[in-house]
Amino acid sequence: MTTLKRRLDEVFHIGNGEGANRVGGTPEEDDACRLAVEWMEESGLEVEVDGRGNLVGRLLGSRPELPEVWTGSHLDSVPAGGKFDGALGVIAGLEAVVAVGPSERTLGLVVFRDEETGCHGSRWRVEKTKPLPGAYVELHIEQGPKLERAGAPLGVVTSIAGIVRAGKEFAGKADHAGTTPMDARSDALTAAAEYVLRVRDVASGIEGAVATVGQLDVTPGAVNVIPERVTLSVDARASDQERLDRLVAELGLENALYVIPPVVLSERVRGVLAEAVERAGAQVVELPSGAGHDAGVLAAAGVEAGMLFVRSLNGGASHSPDEHSSDEDIALAVEVLTASLRRLSKSK
Repeated sequence: MTTLKRRLDEVFHIGNGEGANRVGGTPEEDDACRLAVEWMEESGLEVEVDGRGNLVGRLLGSRPELPEVWTGSHLDSVPAGGKFDGALGVIAGLEAVVAVGPSERTLGLVVFRDEETGCHGSRWRVEKTKPLPGAYVELHIEQGPKLERAGAPLGVVTSIAGIVRAGKEFAGKADHAGTTPMDARSDALTAAAEYVLRVRDVASGIEGAVATVGQLDVTPGAVNVIPERVTLSVDARASDQERLDRLVAELGLENALYVIPPVVLSERVRGVLAEAVERAGAQVVELPSGAGHDAGVLAAAGVEAGMLFVRSLNGGASHSPDEHSSDEDIALAVEVLTASLRRLSKSK
């Protein structure tokens, strides 16, 4: 744990400002990846850098003809992000690979680039280069409060939510704020406000769904002018296609510009993770992921992918400097990841 904590601190302090600041495509993300290459090479891994900058450090197996087994995550962050998001999966993954040691299958530690803005590195990998692993296990903080509420240190992820992002526009008529009677107004903002409340109510009525209005622009934007036009963003997510389709229909998002389908993670890998959690003496909790992850991209491309969540403390705070997981939970997660990789790296 001492090495893991030191490496998390090293990555966390790259960049300036409060929290983690390694936005994808910046020199800060590059610096974090250079550190990862150093750690991989020190650990005896052979490092590949692909055309998108993704890293794969391999511990060669005795049967290289067998499909490889990978673990890992990403090292980019949102602005003013947390210490554990992405970085924990890379650094803990390296510890697990080294702990397993040479096996029948080649073990790979992967660092995907630019995950936060759309999993660009993993998408490039599956679209541009076809050599993919047979199995992939991603360790990640939960980024939510469910495990903390359940009193469980770890969670086995069942699926990764589908995401729809769309813009909506509301038209009105600009008029004087002081002289136009209330019953003579065409106020675009009041129409938009009613829609924002509808977003909340519709998502609340569909189990496993969430929806957020995160951006809103008012024109002309003057304090004494009735709004003529309002544009807003909608981020809608659901754990399966049926719920996502219902959410899209009820919110009128059929013309969405950004769509990621939901994906069910590998039943076999989930079983391996659950068995390892149980053997480690922890409660087996299964839950879907509301956030997108590189594991979802690989699963959609046919890889047997699974995810292990580590309990997020501080009410599940994430994408924030308040993000936190305990040393004890992290140590247990490394133990479970190691056992799972050891099992998956065997020929049968």
